[in-house]
Amino acid sequence: MRYRDDNKVEAIFDATVQLINEIGFSDTSISKIAKRANVSAATIYIYHENKEDLLYKTYLKIKGKMSEKMFQGVDHTRPVYERFEAIIRNYVDFIQSFKEYFLFLEQVMNSPLPQKWCLDDTASQFQPIFEMFDAGIRQEILKKEDINMLVVYSILPIAELLKAHLKNGTILNSKQLDSAIKMSWDAIKA
Repeated sequence: MRYRDDNKVEAIFDATVQLINEIGFSDTSISKIAKRANVSAATIYIYHENKEDLLYKTYLKIKGKMSEKMFQGVDHTRPVYERFEAIIRNYVDFIQSFKEYFLFLEQVMNSPLPQKWCLDDTASQFQPIFEMFDAGIRQEILKKEDINMLVVYSILPIAELLKAHLKNGTILNSKQLDSAIKMSWDAIKA
């Protein structure tokens, strides 16, 4: 029986993220990932069934890291706006601190892969957002709309703004972030 080598697993993860961001899904192969990770292709197959399994597990790991960061230090007993602001600030910090993870997620979400995968595995990680929006609707603080609509109109514009900054090699400063949070909140408040 072979034992899990966490250093190799991490090297494979890092190599996968780097290559997908550099050359895309179609040009990234198991052999290229192995070469970048400094492991054999056979080693990758110890941990992953195939390339799609590797991509899926990489996606899950990044979503887990993002979820952990988004809710770090958020007091879920605080008023809805305070939770919203804290979550958005954490989200921005995650994207600006882990640009390569964000870009990998963007590649996945703009590919056919999500339709093939059961993404219920990640939905529960983001339950606090849905609970926050639900509380806001019940308290008549937020528009009485489908929660997915509230997400689209409040969180996705922040991601788009950050993509533009990443593309330009800049970061969102605190004044810009304050304005973005206010505009996102204004889009969904009742």
